Amino acid sequence: MPAESPLSKRIKRHVVGRLRTYFAATSPGFETICLNELLSLPLSGKEVRAVSGGVEFRGRLKDCYLANLNLRTANRILMRIQTFKATNFNQFEKKLLDIPWQLYLRADQHPKVQVTTRHCRLYHSEAISERTLTGIIGCMAEKDFMEDGGDMSSVRQNVYVRGMGDRFTMSIDSSGDSLYKRGIKKHPGTAPLRETAAAAALMLAGYSGSQPLIDPMCGTGTFALEAALMAKNIPAGWFRDFAFMHWPSFQPKRWAYLKRQSEKHFFNLKKPQIWASDIDSSACSRLAARITNFNLHDAISVMNTNFFDLIPTALTGRTGIIAINPPYGRRIGSKRESEQLFKEICHRLNQHYKGWTLALILPHQKLVKYIPFQLAGYPLSHGGLHLNLMVGRIA
Repeated sequence: MPAESPLSKRIKRHVVGRLRTYFAATSPGFETICLNELLSLPLSGKEVRAVSGGVEFRGRLKDCYLANLNLRTANRILMRIQTFKATNFNQFEKKLLDIPWQLYLRADQHPKVQVTTRHCRLYHSEAISERTLTGIIGCMAEKDFMEDGGDMSSVRQNVYVRGMGDRFTMSIDSSGDSLYKRGIKKHPGTAPLRETAAAAALMLAGYSGSQPLIDPMCGTGTFALEAALMAKNIPAGWFRDFAFMHWPSFQPKRWAYLKRQSEKHFFNLKKPQIWASDIDSSACSRLAARITNFNLHDAISVMNTNFFDLIPTALTGRTGIIAINPPYGRRIGSKRESEQLFKEICHRLNQHYKGWTLALILPHQKLVKYIPFQLAGYPLSHGGLHLNLMVGRIA
């Protein structure tokens, strides 16, 4: 058995075994939901707190794995590396030299640097990014870095620099692609809802995985697919890879063990209790293909049916949750057309879905006046639009 290198020992001591600070970035308004998700995980550390834009938590490297694998409402997980104060570029560059980048990056990984600053004397993002990248490359030229573990050409490694009041925090992205990319949907849609937003909506509506759920304007099927993962107890990140898998600290055996433990709790369902429907037959065909490919057919039934022809009592004898992301003028059709459609949707819901819980994406705040029942509102950012998520029981 080959002797362990000094670098490997340092990585185990400082990255694998040490409690570190991580940051789960979320969309605005999802911080509390993500906090509750993190509190449900068996983390090594006890410090978990919601802050603006996400949730900070203390943990070991395996907790970073668990967060990426399980969180449904986080956008990405960052590992905090170091925080220092700098009021000029000489100080900034000297502090960069103190960071042991060889513990976090492999030899062939030249990361992309992303910078945000606020109330800092160093505020030029491009200059900060250039100096950070130069510092990392200089460290790679002088220090002993672990060789890559394969083809690194397609692996994106982001380093985040956040400046606040002349204090700069260096973080490395453990997720890679944003976590809303579950690895399931490859089919395009006209106005797709992000999976993180759909998961948050379902959680706010009280979806536990056991109730009937109807996604009657499914499009790419985001609501239905998220509900299926919940119903089958499959982690959000089960079907994808992550940036941490290319870190020098990556532990393949630990990762495989965590996945095996998760798999023990998967559910096989006797029959579908999630119905996804759309008027677009091609959208239904694409969704059905993804459901088959990922063995979710025991959870979801797909129908090529107009929402206004659906009768919920023909599908199930129980009330459950109906989740709708209706077309709105800036994406599909005109604003006037989307407003008229919204009124017709509300009328149909009031007629046929008494007792159901509704999760409704509201295109425009002024449309609240057309809703004939009481719902709670939550702000929702989606594709650069500021929307509202309305949740409540159709009484």
